[in-house]
Amino acid sequence: MLAVIAAFFMNKNLPIGVFDSGLGGLTIVKALQRALPKESLVYFGDTAHLPYGDKSPELVKGYSLEIARFLLSQPVKAIIIACNTASAVAYQTVQNFAGQIPVFDVIRPAVRELLSHTSNGNVGVIATKTTIHSGVYGRQLMAARADIRVTEKATPLLVPMIEEGWLHNRVSQDVIDAYMSDTGFRGIDALILGCTHYPLIKGQIEAYFRQNAQHNVHVVDSSEAVAGYVREALAQSSLLHEGNTAASHRYFLSDYTVHFQEAAKLFLNQEIVFEKKEL
Repeated sequence: MLAVIAAFFMNKNLPIGVFDSGLGGLTIVKALQRALPKESLVYFGDTAHLPYGDKSPELVKGYSLEIARFLLSQPVKAIIIACNTASAVAYQTVQNFAGQIPVFDVIRPAVRELLSHTSNGNVGVIATKTTIHSGVYGRQLMAARADIRVTEKATPLLVPMIEEGWLHNRVSQDVIDAYMSDTGFRGIDALILGCTHYPLIKGQIEAYFRQNAQHNVHVVDSSEAVAGYVREALAQSSLLHEGNTAASHRYFLSDYTVHFQEAAKLFLNQEIVFEKKEL
């Protein structure tokens, strides 16, 4: 199920590298800190080029490759692509560049969790335009289960809404209701949140289905799925941190503004210090 990682001589106490197109990947950082409290992390948010969701695949591959180059220079023992768009179009590019360093995306863990929670095989995915147009979720789901029926929907308004802090109010609920009322979602029993921003509105999406669906709908939080998947893979490869040294985390942005500093609080619920690193 999980590939054996060829990393016999790797320093298991190196940090884990995590990158995203902006700040959404901090939801995965938060989940990793809960699931792997001894692991140090190096986070890179490519805020100079966000959003990736409306960029061409070639451009996203180029950005991802430069970020991977930077993370490996730290160095790190693994890389997590904490961005659905980059995972969809640049995973293989980053893995080829990283060589024996394990690379994790956010798609496989979410697919695995969804498959364990659907009984009728009627499922949904919401994500950015580029992720949806790539068709990566549908391909992986149907490769794993031939009879599955997948409705994939681009939801481009959700990311700017979340970053503006429009959560748990009438505006956000109206936007969510408009997207979730898509007729393709009628009858689904599981839904993947295919963007790392979306865990912040998971409760509102669950509430929509509680009020409007005739049965339970399991909403897959990719951040939790990724954290569990990475913990399992590192354990299998004997790459979990050893010793009692406290974890330390560094956060880099390719562009810095006060807005990013404030928005980061939405994702981590704490003050963090960003370092600027231009690609």
